[in-house]
Amino acid sequence: MPINGTSSFNRSSGIDEPQLEAFELYRFYHRGDDETAALRGISLQLCAGELVALLGPSGSGKSTLLACLAGLEEPDGGHVDVMGQRLSRRPEAVRAGLRARHIGMLMQSGNLFEHLTVEGNMSLQMSLAGRKDRGKLDALLEVTGLAGRRGAHPSQLSGGEAARAGLAVALSAEPKVLLADEPTAEVDAATETVILDHLVERCHGNRDMALIATHSKALASRADRVLLIRDGRLVDA
Repeated sequence: MPINGTSSFNRSSGIDEPQLEAFELYRFYHRGDDETAALRGISLQLCAGELVALLGPSGSGKSTLLACLAGLEEPDGGHVDVMGQRLSRRPEAVRAGLRARHIGMLMQSGNLFEHLTVEGNMSLQMSLAGRKDRGKLDALLEVTGLAGRRGAHPSQLSGGEAARAGLAVALSAEPKVLLADEPTAEVDAATETVILDHLVERCHGNRDMALIATHSKALASRADRVLLIRDGRLVDA
């Protein structure tokens, strides 16, 4: 389980293929005269076929990094490339198109449309990405333990169910890049194992890539690499 920011990943099934790259990312937040440096020059390369865990204490910059990598926030310095295309400082329509084609996202909130059911949210995501395989939708509901909640609206879900529904939505378009913030934070050990098995199978079998911000030791133990972030910087173990 290597720990670094630059990938040395080399699975026997293929050569390294960078799918997501960040170059010297800086992000600052301001409140009055106070400035907080959320990201301080982070560079990383994430490759096809690897599952990467992002560890760090609360407030270390994990969520900000994921938001910048997804193009939801613009870095104040540096840039992000996805599948060889520049994501940063592009018009929102361009960023949205790249996200729809290549990136599945689970953020801390705002993952579901309130007026749609769980199944409706998944169907919308599949439609935006041009996917039509209903069998995969049913399979994802089973994996995330939500088969019996497919007709529920977000307001009817518990916190853990909402997180799993967000993960199901993120995966429904079969993205080459998955960015997820604490996808197993409120699940039991058995459900976490099923979800992790699915993520590992997707990455290793489909040559997809996943970056998961987590506090879960079980998830970190299954990762191909672990990145440690502290005070907005990637650090050694």
